[in-house]
Amino acid sequence: QPRSRGLGDVYKRQAFIPVNCAALTPSLAESQLFGHEKGAFTGANGRSLGIFRAAEGGMVFLDEIGEMQPELQAKLLRVLQQREVLPVGANEPEPVDVQVVAATNRDLEKEVEKGTFREDLYYRLNMIELRVPALRERAEDIPTYIEFFASKFADRYRLPKWAPSSEALAEFCSFDWPGNVRQLEHVIEQAYVLQMEPKVPTRKTAEG
Repeated sequence: QPRSRGLGDVYKRQAFIPVNCAALTPSLAESQLFGHEKGAFTGANGRSLGIFRAAEGGMVFLDEIGEMQPELQAKLLRVLQQREVLPVGANEPEPVDVQVVAATNRDLEKEVEKGTFREDLYYRLNMIELRVPALRERAEDIPTYIEFFASKFADRYRLPKWAPSSEALAEFCSFDWPGNVRQLEHVIEQAYVLQMEPKVPTRKTAEG
């Protein structure tokens, strides 16, 4: 007998494509996001869908949206407003149906005031806003993150799982982690790479 399919089954089949906006190559970012036609530029030997068309019916997660270049912000605004993309080298836009979620560690209201982030794009993205407290404000979560990252990198590098002593755990929980969860993840992965005990960063390392 066929099994009925609920919303969970539908969502599992939808695309989810994360994009690190800080890592987009300025000269190729438009093609990476919106696609291109064959011969649109040197090296374009074939047609590319781009991230938005590849995520049709699913979700695009724009991480570090505050790092996006101003010219790309304008093009992204068109995608959100018109629900269409114009691939590089194309004459006509193509419709897209995607959900967009964006994240940033910047204060976008201040970026708007400084003129580095488009006000219209900010309000378009800010339909529902979730603010995640800094890691230093939720130290009770740090042991859970340590457990997760220790397991993750033990599997990746095929090494024994790190179990911090009570003293080490206290040090990790009392550190202010200016780089938040990513810094904690980096510290633990680096220790696995170097095959040494994870250590709380020194102040100089923590501030870069």
